[in-house]
Amino acid sequence: MAVVGGPVGTPGHTEFDGAFTERWLRRFAASAAAVERELTELDQQVGDGDFGTNLCTGLGAVVAALDRLPAGPTAAATPLGAAATAFLDDVGGTSGPLFGLVFQELAAAAAAAGPVLDAPGLAAGAAAALAAVQRVGEAEPGDKTLVDALAPAVREIQRCLADSRPDQVLLAAADGAWEGVRNTAMLRARRGRASYLGERASGIADPGAVGVGLLFTSAGREVTVLAPLLSGPDPESTDRRRPAP
Repeated sequence: MAVVGGPVGTPGHTEFDGAFTERWLRRFAASAAAVERELTELDQQVGDGDFGTNLCTGLGAVVAALDRLPAGPTAAATPLGAAATAFLDDVGGTSGPLFGLVFQELAAAAAAAGPVLDAPGLAAGAAAALAAVQRVGEAEPGDKTLVDALAPAVREIQRCLADSRPDQVLLAAADGAWEGVRNTAMLRARRGRASYLGERASGIADPGAVGVGLLFTSAGREVTVLAPLLSGPDPESTDRRRPAP
């Protein structure tokens, strides 16, 4: 995949402050709600069938937390921190704590970088999120878990240049994540309930990995249907990467 680069525009990139991360999280909630039925159907084949419900429950708590934030400008880390708290406090199962850790590490790196997102902060936060998820979930790439989407997303973020626009960095992450999602359909699960299904889980994408794909894609747009993303590259992403005539 192409390395994203180029000047980000005006100093400070104020368009990537808390308003940007809040819109990102609200789109993530809308995306999950739109594809909840598809997520449930996936998880019924390889898991407990509750991933879609748990993800939507967590994101409902995130939206409620965002609604309680004070009016006015906020740092990029503030909505991400609110999302971390919501998932860690309000969502059960396996997915809640793991997505909570992702948001927690993204928020910490964003706070360290300053009031707005930048490419180095996203790279640091995503790498820390992957390390935290692997530490807690004890999963490795190839185990058919959300790590199989998060790891390639981190790889693509780290390939972006330091002066890349944050929205383009997150678009690159989404491309990597969906590539990883599609690869999970070819893997034999070594973690979770799917590991007991053996070959019966083959050909089916991991729902947690799909959740990671939704997370990064929602930074730029709402996802309304999963099927095209599970079968090939995101056409909308390809269009945005094509140079202008």
